Amino acid sequence: MKISRRNFLMLAGFSTLGAVACNFFDEREFIAQSPVQLPEDLVTGRDNWYATLCRQCPETEGLIVRVIEGRAKKIQGSPPYPTNLGGHSVRCEAGLQALYHPERINGPLIREGPRGSGVYRSIGWDEALNVLVGQTRNRPDPGGVLMVTEPLRGSLAHLVDSFTAAYGSRHAAFQPMEETPYARVVRDTLGQQTMPTFDIKNSNFLLSFGADFLSTWNAPVQFSKGYGEFRQGIGRQRGTLAQVDPRFSLTAANADLWAPINPGMEGKLALSIAQVIVSEGLADPARVGEMTRGMDPAALDAYAPDRIFQELGLPPLHHTHPVDVIRNLARDFARGGSRSLAIGGASAGAHTNGLFNLSAIFALNFLVGSVGAEGGVKFNSPPPIPELAAVHAPAATGEWRDVIGDIDGGRIRVLLFRGVNPVHDLSPDLNLRGALNRDDLFIASFSSFLDETTEMADLILPDKAPLEEWGNDVPTPGPGFEIVGMQQPVVNPLPGMNPMSFADLLLQLSRELGLASSAPLDRFVFQDVLKDHAAKLHGLNRGSVQEPTFDAFWNRLLQQGGWWDPSATATASAPTPPSYAGILNRARDPAITGPTGGNTFNLVPFQSISLSDGRGANLPWLQSTTDPLTTVAWTTWLEMNTEVANLIGLGEGDFVLVEGANGASIKAQIYHHPAVPPGVVSIPVGQGHTADLRYSKNRGWNPLAILGVPMEDETQSLAWASTRVRIVKTGETTPIPKFEGIVPAFRPNEEEAIVKVTRG
Repeated sequence: MKISRRNFLMLAGFSTLGAVACNFFDEREFIAQSPVQLPEDLVTGRDNWYATLCRQCPETEGLIVRVIEGRAKKIQGSPPYPTNLGGHSVRCEAGLQALYHPERINGPLIREGPRGSGVYRSIGWDEALNVLVGQTRNRPDPGGVLMVTEPLRGSLAHLVDSFTAAYGSRHAAFQPMEETPYARVVRDTLGQQTMPTFDIKNSNFLLSFGADFLSTWNAPVQFSKGYGEFRQGIGRQRGTLAQVDPRFSLTAANADLWAPINPGMEGKLALSIAQVIVSEGLADPARVGEMTRGMDPAALDAYAPDRIFQELGLPPLHHTHPVDVIRNLARDFARGGSRSLAIGGASAGAHTNGLFNLSAIFALNFLVGSVGAEGGVKFNSPPPIPELAAVHAPAATGEWRDVIGDIDGGRIRVLLFRGVNPVHDLSPDLNLRGALNRDDLFIASFSSFLDETTEMADLILPDKAPLEEWGNDVPTPGPGFEIVGMQQPVVNPLPGMNPMSFADLLLQLSRELGLASSAPLDRFVFQDVLKDHAAKLHGLNRGSVQEPTFDAFWNRLLQQGGWWDPSATATASAPTPPSYAGILNRARDPAITGPTGGNTFNLVPFQSISLSDGRGANLPWLQSTTDPLTTVAWTTWLEMNTEVANLIGLGEGDFVLVEGANGASIKAQIYHHPAVPPGVVSIPVGQGHTADLRYSKNRGWNPLAILGVPMEDETQSLAWASTRVRIVKTGETTPIPKFEGIVPAFRPNEEEAIVKVTRG
């Protein structure tokens, strides 16, 4: 059907509200009517609840949103949604502020001043589309058009793939602090393209390396739900958690045993644990024989605890020698058998030897037989229909270096950014900002806010807020069976706001470029694409939503917030165990780069539970959410061992310069922390923005700017934990903004010290 641009602009600017989630509450609490058509002064006291998805972080939890008279009032987790089961993160709550933020861009803007000046003029959508189409139509080399988005899944990933294939352009996914080594290990060691599920709730012994899975790593809401059952031990023994981590993270604070280790040595510790299991005969001999094929089993003896403990940097724990700590970890892990689970990620994979570290860690699961077993590593099914199988993994830093070279060399002439801020989040050593300053480059940003990347754009096309938008998702990691989550608009844009859906604009661009010859590009709006895919789900005639007609199926699908089939589990058998010969060939120490000499420390950046990678720094609810361990908010702090700080004359609240590997420096405020290992400091990412947004501009500093560009040896991902920094006093001090006031972090007495500092 031929659709005029006028009809598209008239209809696509409004959201068609979805179905009330009436399966969660008493029917008397719901009114089936269009809230946006009610008079502003009509207050009935009745509310509607709509099921949708969170889009404030990559986990994408299922939500229900309370709406009163056309205004979203409250967000909470959706009880039946399988991955979060009613739980949700603080970032989901902030979705309301993203919706009603006074600094949201209310319509298209075109640049009038110099690039980066932030000088724009408001234009209408018809003029904006003329500019966008003019820049993309009849290009002799469509390969010079690059679309950069956040990692996409589900129908939107399918739409973007279809557009780039039909047009011949390029697409890249961007994510700060990407974890390419983890994805590579899943593919090569576990033999899976789909991310696995860690069956934490049924585990007996959980051994985690660097993965702060209770805070920000991977899918923390899903993992926290499992962890609650793991700890309760209903019908079985209470689970035991050991956390190997150079930083005292939220997960380490909840562990039965926290083992602070030298950064980058996690893989060697995993090999040492394997050596104990093999040498003491604690694993199935046939499995050991399979994993040591082609090598002398004694080759692992080089990693025996008594030979390697000093390299690892493990202190005595609970009055136990480090050698015995390693042996006890190995014996406890082996004793758990197929209900023992080893996971690794975040800082463990963010070293120049990150792939080796994670390979050695995940091999422990094969050694005890927990791959594919209850309480171990469980596999997820592929999506129920092939159109939802597309997953856009983030590009590694090495790939971004090549992309920036193409921009700087004029091989990329058009850039389309959506939902990403690489100007802030990539290392300044890669000089993306400089590459974007070409006069022959056209940049369009589909953004609701003026972040650092959007301020470089020639054309700004404001996207709808997640609570105004249609979409779906195939969660990764999933719950262990097939699932498709549904996102529906719960409100229409406020009067005066005139955003447009990125997916709808992509469909309109496809029509105007002559690409709309087949599905999904021939659809009018993205809701039509979602309905096409939902019709295929309906045709399966199974799962949590089964109705005789598609209309009834669609309505129920939206009410429930998705479709899932617990009986549709993965059918793939456990892959062949990895060979320790290959892992040993990959073994190496991390290459820590940066200043040397006095007052130098290994830097471990981390994502905070509120700002995560910084995408919500402009939302005051997230800025004011205190860190659960330090209670600090609104700033960039540096966690330093209390005794070390006192020895070099640094008080809590003192500002210091943190000099990095590339000669650049940032400021940070000292936070005294008795649980920080003496040779390590930690800084949260997410602050240090310069874009003109009141809650984030010039607040704190960005530690990613001082890392340089260290890369993992094999995957070329950013080795963001492989940097050494020097701490320099500035003489400035002010009370650090923390909820606990003047009360310092402390331990009861010297005998119970978590880590010891040796005075020279």
